[in-house]
Amino acid sequence: MGEEQRNLFIALGLILAIMLGYEFFFLRPAQEAREAERQEALEAAGELAEADPDLQLPDTDAGPAYETRDDALGDVQRVEIEGPAVLGSLSLTGSRFDDIRLRRHTVTVDNDTPIALLNPIGTEHTFYARDGWQSATPGFSDLPGNAAEWTLASGSRLTPETPVVLVHETASGLRFERTVSLDENYMFTIADTVTNNSGQPVDLARYGLVRHEGIPEDLVKNIAVFEGPLAVVDGAVTRTSFQRLEKGEGEEEVSGTGGWVGITQRYWMAAAIPDQDVAFTANFRIRERGAVDAYEATYIEATRELAPGATMSSTAYVFAGAKELDVLDAVEEDYGIARFDMSINWGWLWFLTRPFVWLLHLLEGVTGHFGLAILALTLIIKLVMFPLANRAYASMAKMKAVQPKMQEIKERYAADTQKQQQALMELYKKEKINPLAGCLPILPQIPIFFALYQTLFNAIEMRHAPFFGWIRDLSAPDPTNMWNLFGLIPYDPSGIWLIGGVLGIGAWPIIMGITMAAQQALNPPPPDPMQARIFAMLPIVFTFVLAPFAAGLVIYWAWNNFLSVAQQYIIMRRHGNETQLDKLIKRLQGKASGDQS
Repeated sequence: MGEEQRNLFIALGLILAIMLGYEFFFLRPAQEAREAERQEALEAAGELAEADPDLQLPDTDAGPAYETRDDALGDVQRVEIEGPAVLGSLSLTGSRFDDIRLRRHTVTVDNDTPIALLNPIGTEHTFYARDGWQSATPGFSDLPGNAAEWTLASGSRLTPETPVVLVHETASGLRFERTVSLDENYMFTIADTVTNNSGQPVDLARYGLVRHEGIPEDLVKNIAVFEGPLAVVDGAVTRTSFQRLEKGEGEEEVSGTGGWVGITQRYWMAAAIPDQDVAFTANFRIRERGAVDAYEATYIEATRELAPGATMSSTAYVFAGAKELDVLDAVEEDYGIARFDMSINWGWLWFLTRPFVWLLHLLEGVTGHFGLAILALTLIIKLVMFPLANRAYASMAKMKAVQPKMQEIKERYAADTQKQQQALMELYKKEKINPLAGCLPILPQIPIFFALYQTLFNAIEMRHAPFFGWIRDLSAPDPTNMWNLFGLIPYDPSGIWLIGGVLGIGAWPIIMGITMAAQQALNPPPPDPMQARIFAMLPIVFTFVLAPFAAGLVIYWAWNNFLSVAQQYIIMRRHGNETQLDKLIKRLQGKASGDQS
């Protein structure tokens, strides 16, 4: 056995050991370590170093502790928010958007509690957006910021039909009147009118801020997902992940006109959006305060002078909601906000993911079912790829037909590799076979698979979308497990670290592995026995690898394999090849005939 073959064999043997050890030595200890670090930091924090209301935790006799959401909401006066897509309240202290729940999206399939996106100060994982003013003019340091108390001047409840008006007057002589309105989805418009009653000119700069305290507990560590601060400035996208900021890297500052800043998670986003005609500077940073790290995405507009007795108007926006593509497109079209759809992580295969997302939305509208849309998209991709796959499978059928002749040549020239290769090339030329053609349908499938993986992993439309049978959430792994015969035996093995972890294989991953093995059986076997054994193991390896993937992606892969098997089988039969399936059918027929006799 050659060195390369021996290395391949050793690597294949280690794959299972790596998968078994990964959960035991990495996933579980990492989770326990994160929880221990969090508890230790809270116990050792004491009082925070700076008197920053944004970052303070409430004090108790036992030391710093988080408030419940209800208690934190009751600490300040609020204006109720109710729209078709959101529920919550607006804090009159700081005019903060810090209590937003999403009516269209629930916590789990079985729990219809709306997702709590924005959380008030004092709670764990505080997350909010706010809008304020600042000035470098001496004597005007009391402009409305995080601690400013606003008065409700008109309106009692913020809905799409009923905006509210807030007023704040400073001791320095400025009067701020703020009208807050809500659309049918997740966009808040904040129209400010500033009147200078101070008797002297003042330079004013409006700013917006989105802040998240701590790393999100459901942070997705996956290359297909981006979570953290991002900005679009002058059409250019800038991103910095939570992890980079945590390491002291990635603090950014970008200036331009037109755009927005925000903090995004896999399915949700909060964004602060300036006037699109005013120059601004976007900034990402982390603020360290004892037990809590605050991650910020901010913008500050260019300074404007307000003369004595004059009035100035300014409009900004806050978006707090789900990254639904039709909503993001509507924001861009209705409000003129550039590239708002870049909150979705399209990936480096964006030229494939964007058409895939568009097609999935179209097909979901036609079929009324996201799972059927995935199947239809796969069929469309197969039809587009049909000419290339047809030629490749035809070449593979010819290769399989001449396997006896190839084996004869190898045995005849076993001691002379050069003559063996020459004879094989002559055989290929005579039979009009391209030995590399069999790879052609595989090569395009690689970027297509990764692009569709990117698409499905980020598509909020797949979250909690059901499929037929036992799949109730296409964005989650197959919930069944072979160790209880897929639910036939009444016990749940999911809590057992091994068979509930890397060895916990559901029904759809097994179906995918079977279709992969069936497709492999139609291909000409590799001439080298070692390669043949390695290829024979691949369906088993991929079954384990894809088992924790989202069910929607596994269903796509299985359906794609099934269509490939059907196409390849027809082509093989057309060229007179007897496939492994034919041999199996004959054996079963022979056995049935023997049983009858």
